[in-house]
Amino acid sequence: MVDEDAGWLGIDLGTQSVRVLLVTADGQVLGSGSAPLAGRRDGVRHEQDPVRWWAALCTASRAALATAPGVPVGGLAVCGTSGTVLLTDGSGRPVSPALMYDDGRAAKEAARAREAGLAVQDTWALPKALWLVGEYGPGLRLAHQPDLVVTRLTGEPPPADSSHALKTGYDLRGEAWPEAALVRLGVPERLLPDVVRPGTRLGEVCARAAEATGIPVGTPVFAGMTDGCAAQIASGALRPGSWNSVLGTTLVLKGAAREPVRDPTGVVYNHRAPDGTWLPGGASSVGAGALTARFPDADPAAMDERAAAFEPSGAVAYPLVSPGERFPFRAPDATPLLLGAPSDDADRWAALLQGVGFAERLCLDYLHHLGAPLDGPLTFTGGGARSAYWNQLRADILGRPARVPEQTEPALGMAALAAYGASGAGALADVAERMVRVRTVLEPRPDRSAAYDEPYVRLVDALEERGWLPAPVAEHARSRLHGDTGES
Repeated sequence: MVDEDAGWLGIDLGTQSVRVLLVTADGQVLGSGSAPLAGRRDGVRHEQDPVRWWAALCTASRAALATAPGVPVGGLAVCGTSGTVLLTDGSGRPVSPALMYDDGRAAKEAARAREAGLAVQDTWALPKALWLVGEYGPGLRLAHQPDLVVTRLTGEPPPADSSHALKTGYDLRGEAWPEAALVRLGVPERLLPDVVRPGTRLGEVCARAAEATGIPVGTPVFAGMTDGCAAQIASGALRPGSWNSVLGTTLVLKGAAREPVRDPTGVVYNHRAPDGTWLPGGASSVGAGALTARFPDADPAAMDERAAAFEPSGAVAYPLVSPGERFPFRAPDATPLLLGAPSDDADRWAALLQGVGFAERLCLDYLHHLGAPLDGPLTFTGGGARSAYWNQLRADILGRPARVPEQTEPALGMAALAAYGASGAGALADVAERMVRVRTVLEPRPDRSAAYDEPYVRLVDALEERGWLPAPVAEHARSRLHGDTGES
């Protein structure tokens, strides 16, 4: 059973900040704190100084705990950006910068890994691990982003959680490293850590860490998950058939299934929940970043109001934030697409909003094409979900209801995971649903939904004509035009 009197601490190591929430078992946020982070970008390179993660955590945790003095902390869990890694010495001290989730310098190493039979992408952690070994030599240990912070919290290097280990090549079904492939790649024997399931108890906060962070000494520390999985937990989308659509700079869809969703192209991959169920998903390069790039000084609310006059827009967009697409199709040469000419800035804004909705619909159509379960509730989270107009527009384009929770931060997901780990039984979905409070339920408007069929088909046709969208996927999307995107 979850301790009803305790607060649960969720820690999110993000790209731009460290965020900490103290949350009760029924979802009341007792305290929050954050501290900024900065990185270094140079072309395909993106690094951070891992020492700064700890300093930021100390600031954020003290702020979160200051507003709820005397509340016992039942436990904590930490999430980080997926694919962010560094090298450490035997005691867990960093000896390299952290190569961030989107660092692309290890493309050659990724190609080697694929030749060895491992389905990895260029920015995944395993290629970056190989690159780091080439730069710093053998004899060191690989750490994922949360591993470094947990080392400081407990006083000793922990095993990695299987969620972060996925992009390092860990086999989630067999729950083991792929030894034969790693030997072919020449991975040093002691480079990779032991791995445990999320929610496993890793230790407790030591006296030195308690003094620095304000977190009570002896607080249990549980293995976390990636930030995407943490956001999914915070959305409550953990029952089979449920999906969480995270709209930020880019678009990420993550769902729940009893079995992995098989995708021979590797566009969709599967995390595994601590209770053994599967969390399939994919990350697109379409998103709200296209609005920021085109209208850097715009007032989003004012532009939304003006865009309402263009339903549908006179133009059709596929609003990539950067060149190349990863989901719902893989096309490294894809570029932002605009069919037709918007009449003014409001029409262009409308085209971008609607284009994200079309991409989101195509993602769901592709998941249906793969046989993924889609019959559960859909939840909208991420910065884009702050726009009530965009939320309703997306529900109309998708032709299905959508929920918007009150609190969707990844740190909330880690608080729920810590509570689950401490309970020692039950399903993570049960714990998460108690913490997640739904703010709004959106219903699609049938007349508006029908109006978006024609521009959606135009976009699908254009993507197919350019050779980016495979013909069978395009045909499947067209065949589902008049159905709810949640229908099986």
